[in-house]
Amino acid sequence: MIGRAFGQIGAFTMAFFGRWGAAVFLLLRTLRSTLGRPFYLGNLFYQVEFIGIRSLPVVLLTSIFTGMVLALQIFSGFERFGAESMTGTVVGYSIVRELGPVLVGLMVAGRAGAAMAAELGTMRVTQQIDALYALSADPVRYLIVPRFWAGVIALPLLVVIGDFIGIWGGYVVSVGMLGANPVVYWDNTFDFMELWDVFSGLIKATAFGAIIAFVASFQGYTTSGGARGVGRATTSAVVSAATLILAANYLITYLVV
Repeated sequence: MIGRAFGQIGAFTMAFFGRWGAAVFLLLRTLRSTLGRPFYLGNLFYQVEFIGIRSLPVVLLTSIFTGMVLALQIFSGFERFGAESMTGTVVGYSIVRELGPVLVGLMVAGRAGAAMAAELGTMRVTQQIDALYALSADPVRYLIVPRFWAGVIALPLLVVIGDFIGIWGGYVVSVGMLGANPVVYWDNTFDFMELWDVFSGLIKATAFGAIIAFVASFQGYTTSGGARGVGRATTSAVVSAATLILAANYLITYLVV
């Protein structure tokens, strides 16, 4: 029994580090393939549209309701000690530095990340990726590189839009429902916000975009086991991307604060 337990631990350890090793190898191959020809710009533009434009509805809804809820909570809390005029400051700071990048990243991981993993996983189990080798095409350069860089490009743009909509949602609640002064709201929002606050959020968004695109691509590219394997890869892509986003958020916050 003890020998079996040690055998299971060893098998798990080997599988774990083997999986991470395969991910690192694929990431290095992706970065190296970026510099070579041919450049599949059509695939890149399509993926930017898929990750960015088609994610706008869920990003806008998430951002505006986040800003509205923040304004309700902050205004009611600050009203207890007469600091409700600072609602705009806290709403803007919280969204730009933290909630905007994280929530947008999680929404895009659930929508675009799952779709990319399912698409590549289906291509793997139906041997379409193997067919690319037969046609002398590099699957990494054709499939993964455009998705990777599309995530890096699209997510910061989504975060910028989400930040604006979130702050505007806070304004609507604070001014339209709670009776705050609109001039004070905007003045306090921008007077106490520094340019570095915006840049730190965009740094996070860039990292999150790379994480989502690569994790989804890796899970799909290494799928095995038919339709059930595609389902596992899709689930793993969303869960892994969300976990890495939260971990990377802490690390980047610690480094840039």
